[in-house]
Amino acid sequence: MDYLLSGLIQAFELLFKGDPETYSAVKTTVLASSLSVAASMVIGSPLGFCLGYARFPGRRSVRVVVDTLLSLPTVVIGLLCYAFMSHRGPLGHLGLLFTIPGMAVGQTILGLPIVVAMTATAVENLDDRLKQTILTLGADPRQLLLTSLWEARFALALAGAAAYGRIVSEVGISMMVGGNIKWHTRTITTAIALETGKGQFAMGIALGLILLALALMVNVAMSGLKRLSE
Repeated sequence: MDYLLSGLIQAFELLFKGDPETYSAVKTTVLASSLSVAASMVIGSPLGFCLGYARFPGRRSVRVVVDTLLSLPTVVIGLLCYAFMSHRGPLGHLGLLFTIPGMAVGQTILGLPIVVAMTATAVENLDDRLKQTILTLGADPRQLLLTSLWEARFALALAGAAAYGRIVSEVGISMMVGGNIKWHTRTITTAIALETGKGQFAMGIALGLILLALALMVNVAMSGLKRLSE
């Protein structure tokens, strides 16, 4: 057990001394995750509203597909993104492979079903009188969308927090699409996997502590939002 204690001590030294390699991984993680969550919210909120509000043939099947995608393995997303972004793929000319924007695209695909599903549920749970009142006042489709999403804002914030928690802890997409390049696309999770495999427990523990701190902040935020929405 001595190596665990020694690794923990060294981990705190790395964190408090501002080790550049450690904080490079943190910076990449925060940047890619933030881009992904923002894109997931911008794309997923309107889609979730349509799924929760509209009634159309095959709606139930679409909902089943969205719910199924909630458990989509990250390595599958990474594999598909790699195939599309490689120089032989249809998006190869964009140069997204082994870049932070490329990682963000894959992570957006990961977070999108969460936002769509939770937004749809929130819209379905809105008071029917609200929808009728908005339409009675002559609102156009854009105003209906914005007003409904505003009324479901706490649920949307929960969706964003849940998507962030899923994205920030994934490994497959970051490893396959980002390439785990030092100082460039190495994230907290890929760095933990690499450094632990090399026997560098100190950096692995340091990054693990940061990841736990991020997860804790997400959970605290979700708890606060739940209390506000009640």
